[in-house]
Amino acid sequence: MSVADVASRIQQIQGQIALLSPSTTASPASSAAFASALAGATGATGDTTVSADLSGAATTGASTGGQAVVDEAEKYLGVPYVWGGTNPATGLDCSGLVQHVYEKFGVDLPRVSYQQATAGTQVASLAEAQPGDILAFGSPVHHVAIYMGDDKMIEAPRPGKNVQVSPVYETPTHIRRVLPETAAATATGVAGPGTVAGSTPYASLFSGAAQKYGVPATLLAAVAHQESGFDASATSPAGAQGLMQLMPATARGLGVNPLDPAQAVDGAAKLLRGLIGEFGTVDKALAAYNAGPGAVHRYNGIPPYAETRRYVPAVLAYQKVLENA
Repeated sequence: MSVADVASRIQQIQGQIALLSPSTTASPASSAAFASALAGATGATGDTTVSADLSGAATTGASTGGQAVVDEAEKYLGVPYVWGGTNPATGLDCSGLVQHVYEKFGVDLPRVSYQQATAGTQVASLAEAQPGDILAFGSPVHHVAIYMGDDKMIEAPRPGKNVQVSPVYETPTHIRRVLPETAAATATGVAGPGTVAGSTPYASLFSGAAQKYGVPATLLAAVAHQESGFDASATSPAGAQGLMQLMPATARGLGVNPLDPAQAVDGAAKLLRGLIGEFGTVDKALAAYNAGPGAVHRYNGIPPYAETRRYVPAVLAYQKVLENA
């Protein structure tokens, strides 16, 4: 049994004990079986780790995007609580609700509540929280919810209850912001969607995807330069394909043909938007694009792989070149 399995089993037992207490207000976390599925999937450029299933475009900006998250979560009001539930057609638990809602915005969150409590970036206090932030409760964490603003949240509380709007009835132990903010992008040298010079190969594709997903065109072009040298027919020894060097499984999850330049750029922009939302900074998102999200989670930052350590600064340096062209 792995460390993750042991930790999750402890969490399950704590949750069941919590249900026996009449003073308990938060629901137990879900099974570790779902967490184990995070291992062994395929990263974008061929390393074995977690792959994102990104069904839908992320919303630009934490404030506007956060309200969109709340609006999406409200669609599931009345869905019954089911322990381990991830499908609104049959029921959701607390972390299943949060994960399902954020999937709609291209953010691939971990399955269980204590892992969701480490996603994105920390918000210092409830006074600074914005709609769409994840609220986590307990130490260890045993419950998560989506903040609505005005000291209210949407949660799947416990067995016998439905997804509902509740007051924030206790102080969260963690508040996490997983949608990217403009400030986060600016801090890593990326100021906005922008365009690339017309002399750059596939410039119109990068600019179009930038407008659609809010990922800078210069960043997309720099990734293509580093991945394939702008060769739309390239195939790596690991099997990554096309202009943006997407692995076939990743491309299928994104719903794109990696050998079609327009689809490849669209898929890569969607993927990068989700990774920026998940990790909060562009350098970590690039590391996840190269090595897979699981590696970045395991090392809590850019993993110590020689290829990835070369890849991230190379992309960012070429992006600067494009910005100054």
